[in-house]
Amino acid sequence: MSHYQQEKKRSAIYTHGSTAYSSRSSAAHRQESEAFSQASAVSSQQQAAQAYSLGASQFSRGTDVSRKTASAYDYGYSHGLTDSSLLLEDYSAKLSPQPKRAKRNLLPGEETENLPGNYMVPIYSGRQVHIGGIRDTEEERIKEAAAYIAQRTLLASEEELTASKKSTASKQSKISKQATSTLQREETFEKKSRSVAIREKAEELSLRKTLEDTQAYHGKLNEDHLLHAPEFIIKPRSHTVWEKENVKLHCSVAGWPEPRLTWYKNQVPINVHAHPGKYTIESRYGMHTLEINKCDFEDTAQYRASAMNVQGEVSAYASVVVKRYKGELDETRLHAGASMPLSFAVTPYGYASKFDIHFDDKFDVSFGREGETMSLGCRVVITPEIKPFQPEVQWYRNGAPVSPSKWVNMNWSGDRATLTFSHLNKEDEGLYTIRVRMGEYYEQYSAYVFVRDADAEIEGAPAAPLDVVPLDANKDYIIISWKQPAVDGGSPILGYFIDKCEVGTDSWSQCNDTPVKFARFPVTGLIEGRSYIFRVRAVNKTGIGLPSRVSEPVAALDPAEKARLKSRPSAPWTGQIIVTEEEPTEGVIPGPPTDLSVTEATRSYVVLSWKPPGQRGHEGIMYFVEKCDVGTENWQRVNTELPVKSPRFALFDLVEGKSYRFRVRCSNSAGVGEPSEATEVTIVGDKLDIPKPPGKIIPSRNTDTSVVVSWEESKDAKELVGYYIESSVVGSGKWEPCNNNPVKGSRFTCHGLTTGQSYIFRVRAVNAAGLSDYSQDSEAIEVKAAIAAPSPPYDITCLESFRDSMVLGWKQPDTTGGAEITGYYVNYREVIGGVPGKWREANIKAVSDAAYKIDNLKENTVYQFQVSAMNIAGLGAPSAVSECFKCEEWTIAVPGPPHSLKLSEVRKSSLVLQWEPPVYSGRTPVTGYFVDLKEASAKDDQWRGLNEAAIGNKYLRVQGLQEGVSYVFRVRAINQAGVGKPSDLAGPVVAETRPGTKEVVVNVDDDGVISLNFECDQMTPKSEFVWSKDYVPTDDSPRVEVESKGNKTKMTFKDLGTDDLGIYSCDVTDTDGIASSYLIDEEEIKRLLALSQEHKFPTVPTKSELAVEILEKGQVRFWMQAEKLSGNAKVNYIFNEKEIFEGPKYKMHIDRNTGIIEMFMEKLQDEDEGTYTFQIQDGKATGHSTLVLIGDVYKTLQKEAEFQRQEWIRKQGPHFAEYLSWEVTGECNVLLKCKVANIKKETHIVWYKDEREISVDEKHDFKDGICTLLITEFSKKDAGFYEVILKDDRGKDKSRLKLVDEAFQELMTEVCRKIALSATDLKIQSTAEGIRLYSFVTYYLDDLKVNWSHNGTGIKYTDRVKSGVTGEQIWLQINEPTPNDKGKYVMELFDGKTGHQKTVDLSGQAFDEAVAEFQRLKQAAIAEKNRARVLGGLPDVVTIQEGKALNLTCNVWGDPTPEVSWLKNEKPLASDDHCSLRFEAGKTAFFTITGVSTADSGKYGLVVKNKYGSETSDFTVSVFIPEEEARKGASEPQKGDQKSK
Repeated sequence: MSHYQQEKKRSAIYTHGSTAYSSRSSAAHRQESEAFSQASAVSSQQQAAQAYSLGASQFSRGTDVSRKTASAYDYGYSHGLTDSSLLLEDYSAKLSPQPKRAKRNLLPGEETENLPGNYMVPIYSGRQVHIGGIRDTEEERIKEAAAYIAQRTLLASEEELTASKKSTASKQSKISKQATSTLQREETFEKKSRSVAIREKAEELSLRKTLEDTQAYHGKLNEDHLLHAPEFIIKPRSHTVWEKENVKLHCSVAGWPEPRLTWYKNQVPINVHAHPGKYTIESRYGMHTLEINKCDFEDTAQYRASAMNVQGEVSAYASVVVKRYKGELDETRLHAGASMPLSFAVTPYGYASKFDIHFDDKFDVSFGREGETMSLGCRVVITPEIKPFQPEVQWYRNGAPVSPSKWVNMNWSGDRATLTFSHLNKEDEGLYTIRVRMGEYYEQYSAYVFVRDADAEIEGAPAAPLDVVPLDANKDYIIISWKQPAVDGGSPILGYFIDKCEVGTDSWSQCNDTPVKFARFPVTGLIEGRSYIFRVRAVNKTGIGLPSRVSEPVAALDPAEKARLKSRPSAPWTGQIIVTEEEPTEGVIPGPPTDLSVTEATRSYVVLSWKPPGQRGHEGIMYFVEKCDVGTENWQRVNTELPVKSPRFALFDLVEGKSYRFRVRCSNSAGVGEPSEATEVTIVGDKLDIPKPPGKIIPSRNTDTSVVVSWEESKDAKELVGYYIESSVVGSGKWEPCNNNPVKGSRFTCHGLTTGQSYIFRVRAVNAAGLSDYSQDSEAIEVKAAIAAPSPPYDITCLESFRDSMVLGWKQPDTTGGAEITGYYVNYREVIGGVPGKWREANIKAVSDAAYKIDNLKENTVYQFQVSAMNIAGLGAPSAVSECFKCEEWTIAVPGPPHSLKLSEVRKSSLVLQWEPPVYSGRTPVTGYFVDLKEASAKDDQWRGLNEAAIGNKYLRVQGLQEGVSYVFRVRAINQAGVGKPSDLAGPVVAETRPGTKEVVVNVDDDGVISLNFECDQMTPKSEFVWSKDYVPTDDSPRVEVESKGNKTKMTFKDLGTDDLGIYSCDVTDTDGIASSYLIDEEEIKRLLALSQEHKFPTVPTKSELAVEILEKGQVRFWMQAEKLSGNAKVNYIFNEKEIFEGPKYKMHIDRNTGIIEMFMEKLQDEDEGTYTFQIQDGKATGHSTLVLIGDVYKTLQKEAEFQRQEWIRKQGPHFAEYLSWEVTGECNVLLKCKVANIKKETHIVWYKDEREISVDEKHDFKDGICTLLITEFSKKDAGFYEVILKDDRGKDKSRLKLVDEAFQELMTEVCRKIALSATDLKIQSTAEGIRLYSFVTYYLDDLKVNWSHNGTGIKYTDRVKSGVTGEQIWLQINEPTPNDKGKYVMELFDGKTGHQKTVDLSGQAFDEAVAEFQRLKQAAIAEKNRARVLGGLPDVVTIQEGKALNLTCNVWGDPTPEVSWLKNEKPLASDDHCSLRFEAGKTAFFTITGVSTADSGKYGLVVKNKYGSETSDFTVSVFIPEEEARKGASEPQKGDQKSK
């Protein structure tokens, strides 16, 4: 009994059902949620305490422990599942590290320090990122984790016992207060006696202790222990129902995490929202149900239940057949998209007896590379076609079904099946078969897929291993196996490195420090319960190769634990809890393990296996492994640091070749038991030997690109994985792998070989120990198709019938067996009363044509026929029995059917159809033919004619085909009586251009000979080229000559003319219809004859004719360029019909690489006027080019040469690279500039205007080679002649610029244009007089014309509306604006050529605001004009002697006349006799003091005021006494004398 079972027994609680924890009834949920809502505001500890108090108090009136236990369990877990986050929090916070009744020291001494303590269960720490499977949201994962805890712990601990009594009491008091209202709603409790309360308290504490101990044990477990893939406990069952009935499909699934189940109909997910009321999907207590309501005929389908979790996916299938009463087939429901059961074979005409399944556009042998994408596919044609019925399509690899995965995707589009590899691996290599089943009938097709190794990151590194599989999984280790690669990179593989990665992470770690050679390895150091993936890398002396494809995830669990978890009950929760009082036994020391054995031994490790002891108590046990050298009794413990938990163990670090014995001890909390019996002597080394090499390698021919290799299997080979085959071209010394995935058996077909090449082969075997030596090389074999008997002919038809004979026709076999068909044999038999008789031979000697006349037949007798084809390999199988034909005289007027239809030159949009005329032509000769076409899958009423009028030819090129579509054809003959019966069908054929298709090419050689050429890369040794004109062989034609060699052929025209018009075609026999044609019409004949003439009498083609050019020094270059010149090309130079030669005057040069021919002359003189000719001779080709230099043409050229000569001389000293020119800058200034060259420090530059030197402020340094003169605000005064001179000791150069008349006007226009462009946008400004519109320019010139317009009309200037320029401002003044002045104003600046406009809209708000501002400014101006003010007359300071009279007069102004008042020292001053104040005529104010005294000193002010304002004018009066002044003057010298003393 396991420790887990002991804990269950100890807790005395047994439950039934795994889904009850997460799927409780709604009534219970509502009751629990009321209590839970009262505790939602407290902490997790408070919630746990309240849960216990409620669980105990609800059942306090009884002493039944089982009732209390059930209540606590039900309440605690229902709340944990209602709020999963609460359960997770409480569970993770209250795990106890010490199980019930467990002793303190399980192991002696220091070993206890290595045991894990306070282990917390992580919530899916390894599932955040996983390989394959599904990903849930955080909420879903928490719910899954909560369900896991509920299943594993059985009873939840809701209170932490480590809290002190004081804190516990306070928390309980708070919780009891909060739970009072809940307890009162549920029931009223009676008062209890003290003894009853104590007993109940004790029982409650006992229950808590049980819960805590159970939780503490399971706290040490990792939740990932439970991870396992989905598994159907109950699979859905197929049903057959009548229409309008309901049907339910049921299934039950186990797995952890809880699988997600999806229902499919014919591989399409069922959407209940898309079909309201049609489907009902339910999941209750682990039982999943799909209900189909009111079934109809369209519900007949295959249904799939797909269960998926992070560990994988599994599906279960069920078929639903909806039956209807006889005679009720509703043809209107037979539409595309519906499906029928696979067992049905129904047609619109009743029940079909057979379906004909045909594969078209099939996938061939395919080659891919690791990491690439590949797609296999073929078109499936099913007849009869019943659209509502879909076939079952299944793919197989090496005979095993292929399932969809992240690597492989399968698709069925209704008529095409595809298998797509998103990322090829060598594991994908193999023989792929597609099987299509329709009812009880199926067809299949197979082809091999080869996967080559990906390019190595390190050149010379080995290829990646393959098929990495976990063989044995335990708590402590997992054994990984793999297959060795076929390619070692050129040096032997030294070993392999194994990498591991925990599922949910992307961190890879290496498991072994040194490479291992054995292809199995136990990986240790795993965390129990965690899931891992693995990969393997090979290493040789060059480096480490690419990693293999990762393995499937595997959990580090004991097999027994996995089986127990998968087999736990899954029935619904019954609510029953059984309580027992049985106590487990404790303190039992376990006995010795049994059946200890060495299960695997290699040079790197040894694996031990044993059975647990029978006597071990109720606790979990652990194991210690000991080893001993043979010949001694010195036993050493191997796993001293950590005991083993599972009954298997892998030992490393053993000495290779040394002998050991092993034994195992068990231990638990009671102590360490006795050791087991020791194993037999084990020698460290590989027990599995490397297999011996295979023998007798025999290659045999297969196809033109493949060879079948057979061999004798390795003798005494153990655990054989398979064989690797390699091929090598004879004499190359280079070996290539034929397969990258080991094949079993003793025969393999090597594909991808070169036709006609000779190969040798070798084979080696492979098992886990390694690869064998290579076998001996096979004999060389040439790659070509093997010869076999031909396939049967087909489509036997009667071409003509007489009284005692019949003419038969048939179609040639699809395959000739690799050899030419030498003849046919015909058999016939009588059919009397529907009963066939015996077969008889119609011909003893083979007939060569696909038609034969059988004589000596009985008139009015029915016959059947068979035909067999023969080649040098023998007689092929007979054809299918023909239909019945009656031997009678044909008397019909219309012709019989054409025969021997042949399709050739098939391309993506065209093909050629050929036929033979009917054997029976009717009463009158055949006058023509009609050709009909339809798609292969179309019905018979969809034939369409290709020609409206009958054609006389026995061939037709069919155009306008749709690429990828399959077609069939037929031909009908016509005579005067009418159209005869159609021929047998030709096809089906797919309109496509096959890869590598070549066409007939026309060629004209150097001698003008015209030929048609064709090349074929797919010929067999028996293939021949057959040329035809208008599809009639040209063997005896005197107009052409045919020459064939190897895979090339040429038909040469002896004298091409109108007699050669027609279609020329070339067929290649013994191939799959390879042919091509070429049309020669009248236009093509003209082109070819012209090309032939050109080749017979060739000319040297020229790129450019003879030309002349002047070089830098005034030299003259004559040149021309030919298309191409050979090394023997010669040129003659002719001047005025006389040949000239190289000398002082003429220099000649020929560049044969570029075809350039040149002749140079230093200068042109008068006698050089004339005609120049270059004559070219290049082999047979000739050519010439002439240049005439006479009259004005020559004089112009002579002047240009002299000018260039002078220019070159000028440039020897300082000179102008660019002559003087002008430019208008952005600031509207004029910049005169020139570019100089060949200057030095001593070079001077001088500027002149009108021959007067211009002083320049700065000396130019010539660094940038640009000289400039800036003229600001350019105007008429700046017109004139400007000149700049460069000079130094080497010479001088000058440049002159004329800026007068037209040149000046052009410059001024540009200046004005720049000024106009610098104008700012028009602005609106209000003034006291009116409104002003204005714009600013850089500066203004009179040459810039300004025009103003208002609403499209030019403005007439008046005193009220004026225009002007002030500085850089151009304005328009509108005085006293009126509403008529509203509108759009345009200012046009005319630069002499172009007008530049600026616009402003003076209307609406802009006008209103401007007028308002104008009124305000106007009133302010009036006020300012008429306000009272002092115009002048008063001094600032008046100094007067005492006794004198003071008279002051000043003028004032104001309208109306201002009021005048006076102030003295800021106080009003009134007029009196002493001080007279007068204001006369409203303009003059008088201030008079008759005799001033010191009292009159002070500050005075004149204040004038009217309604527009006031103003004050201040002055100061200072009165002095003469005597005081004299005294002051006398005292000043005295003070000075005193200071000097």
